[in-house]
Amino acid sequence: MLARNNTIQRQVLALLHSGTMVDAPLITLELPGIPKLKSGKVREVFDLSDRLLFVATDRISAFDCIMPNGIPRKGEVLTQISHFWFDLTQTWVPNHRLIRSTDPLPGILKPFAAQLAGRSMIVRKAQPLPIECVVRGYLAGSGWKEYRNNRTVCGIPLPEGLVESSELPEPIFTPATKAETGHDENISFERAAQLIGPELADRVRDWSVRLYRFARNYALQRGIIIADTKFEFGIDNGELLLIDEVLTPDSSRFWPADQYVPGQGQPSFDKQFVRDYLETLDWDKTPPAPALPLPIVEKTQEKYLDAYRRLTGHAL
Repeated sequence: MLARNNTIQRQVLALLHSGTMVDAPLITLELPGIPKLKSGKVREVFDLSDRLLFVATDRISAFDCIMPNGIPRKGEVLTQISHFWFDLTQTWVPNHRLIRSTDPLPGILKPFAAQLAGRSMIVRKAQPLPIECVVRGYLAGSGWKEYRNNRTVCGIPLPEGLVESSELPEPIFTPATKAETGHDENISFERAAQLIGPELADRVRDWSVRLYRFARNYALQRGIIIADTKFEFGIDNGELLLIDEVLTPDSSRFWPADQYVPGQGQPSFDKQFVRDYLETLDWDKTPPAPALPLPIVEKTQEKYLDAYRRLTGHAL
């Protein structure tokens, strides 16, 4: 098994180095002289003294494992989609962004301009809330599994007769705890209120549902169903802010509207395509993860770029 994975990885890397693909993925990043605070599954976070630099790499994870090869330009898509939604919503939901995508980089970052182009965001140093703010508009994933057993999603009763991928009567707010490793854990709204306080819980629920409704309606006009999404909020100097990535194919389920058929799983613009491929392998979903073959990499890149094009109306 391990030998097979190593063979696939060598084949993919050989294709990358041979120039078969136009772009090589950015997998790791160091900025000499600028301290790195955190390296997540996708994002690198650097300390700029009074603010932070977020850089989205091209890493891709599935089943809580980071694949050894990435998806070229994926980090650009995630960053530019977040910029896009921040632009549309900043007048009614404040966010942590300090510099727009078209603004020049500060002098300290100009030596790294080529590496940061399109995939970086300078943000306020907000303290993240200890919950994920999930909004579900359709019955999918863990929600569908729970509904089949209990006719509920995260303990919220739902009508009889729904099928996989059904649109819910109303979007529902289903918070979760954050997990540094492994899976987030769904919690009740009451538990969320205990963790962050009732008033703050009410505010993030209201903002999350409002954001989801706005984005769902906007995206639907452009051929994308946003089935569900998760938001993160933080506090800086007493102000509640929308933080992290927003309404991207990594933080949401994006489905092509013209292929939507209730009663089954849906094709997607997100990394579900990679998960589906990995399910066909003899892999136990523990590290080391197998390298992704070139056709899977190219098709996944195509899906991310298509999502950006549909949402914004132009190519990246």
